[in-house]
Amino acid sequence: MLFRAGEEEEKEERCEGNFRFAGLGRSTLTDPFYLTHDQPTYPTCRIMRVPIRSKGGFCVFAMATATEANSAADGSSKILAVAHPTAEESTEIASNIKYHAQYSPHFSPFKFEPEQAYYATADSVRDHLIQRWNETYMHFHKTDPKQTYYLSMEYLQGRALTNAIGNLDTLDAYAKALNKLGHELEDIAEQEKDAALGNGGLGRLASCFLDSMATLNLPAWGYGLRYRYGLFKQRIAKEGQGEVAEDWLEKFSPWEVVRHDVIFPVLFFGHVEVSPTGSRKWVGGEVIKALAYDVPIPGYKTKTTVSLRLWEAKASAEDFNLFQFNDGQYESAAQLHSKAQQICAVLYPGDATESGKILRLKQQFFLCSASLQDIIFRFKERRNRDNSWNWSEFPNKVAVQLNDTHPTLAIPELMRLLMDNEGLGWDEAWDVTTRTVAYTNHTVLPEALEKWSQVVMAKLLPRHMEIIEEIDKRFIAMIHSTRSDLASRISSMRILDGSNPQKPVVRMANLCVVSSHTVNGVAQLHSDILKAELFADYVSIWPTKFQNKTNGITPRRWLRFCSPELSNIITKWLKTDEWITNLDLLSGLQQFADNEELQDEWAAAKMANKRRLAQYVFQVTGVTIDPDTLFDIQVKRIHEYKRQLLNILGVVYRYKKLKEMSPEERKKTTPRTVMFGGKAFATYTNAKRIVKLVNDVGAVVNEDPEIRNYLKVIFVPNYNVSVAEILIPGSELSQHISTAGMEASGTSNMKFALNGCIIIGTLDGANVEIREEIGEDNFFLFGAKADEVPKLRKEREEGLFKPDPHFEEAKQFMRGGAFGSYDYNRLLDSLEGNSGYGRGDYFLVGYDFQSYMDAQARVDEAYKDRKKWLKMSILSTAGSGKFSSDRTIAQYAKEIWNIKACPVP
Repeated sequence: MLFRAGEEEEKEERCEGNFRFAGLGRSTLTDPFYLTHDQPTYPTCRIMRVPIRSKGGFCVFAMATATEANSAADGSSKILAVAHPTAEESTEIASNIKYHAQYSPHFSPFKFEPEQAYYATADSVRDHLIQRWNETYMHFHKTDPKQTYYLSMEYLQGRALTNAIGNLDTLDAYAKALNKLGHELEDIAEQEKDAALGNGGLGRLASCFLDSMATLNLPAWGYGLRYRYGLFKQRIAKEGQGEVAEDWLEKFSPWEVVRHDVIFPVLFFGHVEVSPTGSRKWVGGEVIKALAYDVPIPGYKTKTTVSLRLWEAKASAEDFNLFQFNDGQYESAAQLHSKAQQICAVLYPGDATESGKILRLKQQFFLCSASLQDIIFRFKERRNRDNSWNWSEFPNKVAVQLNDTHPTLAIPELMRLLMDNEGLGWDEAWDVTTRTVAYTNHTVLPEALEKWSQVVMAKLLPRHMEIIEEIDKRFIAMIHSTRSDLASRISSMRILDGSNPQKPVVRMANLCVVSSHTVNGVAQLHSDILKAELFADYVSIWPTKFQNKTNGITPRRWLRFCSPELSNIITKWLKTDEWITNLDLLSGLQQFADNEELQDEWAAAKMANKRRLAQYVFQVTGVTIDPDTLFDIQVKRIHEYKRQLLNILGVVYRYKKLKEMSPEERKKTTPRTVMFGGKAFATYTNAKRIVKLVNDVGAVVNEDPEIRNYLKVIFVPNYNVSVAEILIPGSELSQHISTAGMEASGTSNMKFALNGCIIIGTLDGANVEIREEIGEDNFFLFGAKADEVPKLRKEREEGLFKPDPHFEEAKQFMRGGAFGSYDYNRLLDSLEGNSGYGRGDYFLVGYDFQSYMDAQARVDEAYKDRKKWLKMSILSTAGSGKFSSDRTIAQYAKEIWNIKACPVP
């Protein structure tokens, strides 16, 4: 039976018989949709027309069984508002939700619409988490294990509700409880806003790691900042990307618990006083308070619930000048309050000005100082139970992991706290610090290896500049005394770089390498490049200091919860769900890869996810896409090295060729929907031009009556974790096409592969290991290799590059105005010339173009063979076992942190 939307009159029908939605959830239907007789899911159906916001005036139909509708209306009034904080049965959960709706009110009384229901449900889940949280904290306090403290400027958590009840194994119970209260879990979950605490892979990795730490019962904490507005919310208009402030805290977050008893002073500016005994003290300046907000991170089917502690910057009441305020000097009266609010206002504020640089450095130090004061406080709290202890025990109880260079100031801050506050001498403090701190490098890009102005550092953090200067001085002395052969290399190895006397800088990565006991890369190729190139001189001094820890992703959020259809099929064929915490078991699918029954089930699950994605695309863009086309997706931060420009130039060339074909020839092609998503940093001009180009191409292609059935181009706005949870399960081909040697690892490639998506990519980052694990035949490879890139760039500079005619054809087609009047010459100029800033095609788009198009032709042919493609998809999932963050964290725990599981009894 087909129901088509768009009728003007309200309409309600009763349909007797067994019906289900064809692969679509109840809240994900668009025009048209089908009801089919093949699954007896909803015995008696009520069909109702419900308008929604959309482009084109479409409507959807909401559907609920008559039994459900009537029982919800009658049953909700019978549910008593009774507190059941640890409820696991649906009726008690419903009572606890209703209790919070009445007695933990956040809105006007007598409302229980989806938004109110979400907050009450979240409060109910948080009850359960707090009990486990407190038990975990007390257990760690009592047993006193060595603990890991993970410092990161970013955490991309995503929505917490479905993840929490999934990890608590109460998902079905909560769904039934909400049904009793007249709501659907899917609708309630949609009310949650993503926490705006990160930008890209760095922050999502940190969140996956916390999930694995809890699941593995490891004693661990995460530390970050509570950004009020995050990075930004992306809006797409005709002019391209626009940025507005994120609104995730516009109301409040029900998952955080403010700890008014956990507050530490953080000092900025001031000066250093030297006592007659020679001891030094940092005094004066601004004092901002760091207040802790804790977010519970539950493990999967375990009692362990660890903390993500986020710091909020505040000024005290005494810092408010009441006299100035009453005198009309309002801004002056609250000056320190305003400065405090700036610290945690946004993630990565623009740093083109000195004030912007100071604010960014303030953020980094604020995170480091508050976190280390907290770590030391709790260490001393536990040690005070023992009358005899010394600071040499600190590294036996504390492991501090720096997630990239952003928390580098933890090194001089720990030295300062130990020397100035605790009275240790330099040598003892240095021994404690270097045995405590480890550093993860995430990039080889020069602009991402932070360098801070020595002038700014000395101004904002005068005591830390002294400590950094001393570390640098002692490191140079060590080189001269033990490795005279490296004397000529000192200028590139030292921490302080004065090669430009006008702009002397502190090299943060060098400070991390010199001061940490372990340095790791995040994929084998990346770690090899670090050892062979970036940190080669340090490797010759400390060969055992450098390790590889290939990144991973949590299989809970990235398969079990975001694609239940595919997860259930995997569990059925493996005859166990233990793969959720032991991802290596997925290899058991390999023996069934040719099985037609599995292939049919696999295809049905993928189609359900594609339809869900098609509905989402229509909802946010107004463009209808066909689930029967190949869904080709590239979603990640917009950056020239990630080469979204290569992708869209390939689309331009494809469009041009389709236009030149006859209608009969087009019918022989593989129809494709190409989707992009990701944010361009607000001041990164070329990245924003790429976003505009994608949208301009889509505007033309999607409206071309000759082509739109064979090619569509979509830019999915405001890409975040929740959007990824729809895009990734619905993908069939995913592009990971960075210039070889530029991507440290990548983790979205792991998510796509885990969900049975085939990757087209270069031998870069974790692509190398993914291809090894899933098999070369199941990966579409193209492009120059990492060791070839320097030679190719040199040849380009020498004028030896001969552009491929297809590449020139695509550029010329763009310049001809096929996609509007916007001047794309400045973007295309970056691909031309042989050298110079913004020229010379540094990322080898032109060199790799023909290889890329050849690989895309192989994709087109493979997709026509349904059985072959499904086998590749199954083998992609089957080979993804290595890429669990559980494996990654287990390796960190054993080989870097030296911590062990401490399960809550």
